[in-house]
Amino acid sequence: MSVTSTGARFNFCAAANPPNPPPRITTLCFGSISPPQRNPISKNIISFTVILLRLARATPVRFPGPLSPALLLAFSATACTVRPVTQRHDWPSVPPASLVTPSPTVIVVGFVGGVVKPDDPVRSEVKLAEHLRTEYPTGVYVQTFENRHREKAMKAILTQLGADRSGTLSENEKRQARIILYGHSWGGSAMVELARELDKRGIPVLLTVQVDSVRRFGVDDSVIPPNVARAANFYQPDGVIHGREEIRAADPSKTQILGNFRSDYKEHPIHCPEYPWYDRTLAKTHTEIDCDPAVWSRVEALIRRQIAPAGATQD
Repeated sequence: MSVTSTGARFNFCAAANPPNPPPRITTLCFGSISPPQRNPISKNIISFTVILLRLARATPVRFPGPLSPALLLAFSATACTVRPVTQRHDWPSVPPASLVTPSPTVIVVGFVGGVVKPDDPVRSEVKLAEHLRTEYPTGVYVQTFENRHREKAMKAILTQLGADRSGTLSENEKRQARIILYGHSWGGSAMVELARELDKRGIPVLLTVQVDSVRRFGVDDSVIPPNVARAANFYQPDGVIHGREEIRAADPSKTQILGNFRSDYKEHPIHCPEYPWYDRTLAKTHTEIDCDPAVWSRVEALIRRQIAPAGATQD
């Protein structure tokens, strides 16, 4: 006699005198299994065992060889002990939040000169910001502003530092501030004034960099406030518009002047075809220092030295 169940075929030998029906077998699985941990394989095996037992009771057959109710009981008991299979996922291990020590975000703020838009892709101030964003996709906030929008820059800095709605920072938030400022032309003057405003709030600045800084309406861009740790000045002395030749520290014991670096574009002119004709004509040398890759590579190098990995030693 052949019996087919759930896709499997089993052969049984018919007996002239069918034996008494096998005793009822009850299978018990000890231990609780929570619904989310159920193993579908174990459930299928137990169902398969029940089918065999019912066939054995309903059919006047004898089991060939080792196939017996006792064997089915052992098979069912083994099925109860099958553990759920844990699937492996190659997710990165994440330590508990209490063990993670976030490093303070480095804030880099640049100011463009004249009446230039803060996202003008031709300007080296903007190119530098884009390059820094690419090189440091996390852990560094970089933004450029018009030189007349110091208030926006201050608000952005306070937001990055975690100030509340009133703009108030805790003493710890102030100590953790890592701010870098740079600017060209009137942007250099705006940068120095912003550093002074940060000084009034007790917020330190890692570095300021002025490129051909031009004094704007009564703002003294030659004196660097004491909250600035390091300051550098790049300038050229020629043309109707030219930068400040020297900067000095209000408190030399707190601020290190890295240098006043001069460029000469009469002897070594630079072609700036991407800049507007009026800039190249009316402010030739002032424009040349803005598009000089040698100058801006040095500016970037100074900034990079302050954007150090956690635990690195500052110069």
